Amino acid sequence: MTNAPDRPIAADSIGLLEGLTTTRSIRRYTDDPVPDEAMRDIMFAATRAPSGSNRQPFRFIVLRDGEIAEQAKAIIGRGARAVWAAKRENEGYDKGSGIDPDSPKARMARSMERYVDDMEKVPVLILPCFVRHRPANATEGASVYPACQNLLLAARGLGYGGVLTIWHAYVEDELRELLQLPDDVVIAATITLGKPEGNHGPVRRVPLGDLIYDGVWGDNAAWAVDPSGTRHTSAGPPKPPPS
Repeated sequence: MTNAPDRPIAADSIGLLEGLTTTRSIRRYTDDPVPDEAMRDIMFAATRAPSGSNRQPFRFIVLRDGEIAEQAKAIIGRGARAVWAAKRENEGYDKGSGIDPDSPKARMARSMERYVDDMEKVPVLILPCFVRHRPANATEGASVYPACQNLLLAARGLGYGGVLTIWHAYVEDELRELLQLPDDVVIAATITLGKPEGNHGPVRRVPLGDLIYDGVWGDNAAWAVDPSGTRHTSAGPPKPPPS
């Protein structure tokens, strides 16, 4: 096998701040494959992420085509559909505002239903992993999740999109056996990737002032004002009353 031609990383299509504020979770993909050149650049960006003591314990299993990839996608798809069905029932996605087909709740349900139904068809499925070098602890995710965010932002910059999930957790034993993972390797997430069927765009979050405190807990920062035109979501825990 010959090495791919040496070349610089591709120029992205958007600026850094635009990418940071417009990278949505993309769950619908066209059938277009993600070419090797784009995969190289996306994964290169992922591996530039920081990690504790610069150990770089992250590793990525990239599943695209072939028998192993098809089996892994099928395993994750089966688990994802079972978990989503339970979540849909337990959290009442078909009740209350979910009955209105135009409500955010109903739109999310449709998006998730299609996403899990099409899991076997996603162009790329990536399993971010890390090699554990000490007993499990609460901070170990800090050495793998920044790389996942780098991956998603790089995909955005090159015209692709993805979403980070934990579908692997429900079928992990099957995946570990299929992919021959050593005991000290942890699967940290499941990322699907492809050409968006739709668009990225400004993400909705709660107002900046609800999330930023000036000096001590609960003190509002006068400068923490959203840029003009920002759109918000009502999701998330309620803001505590002013002290």
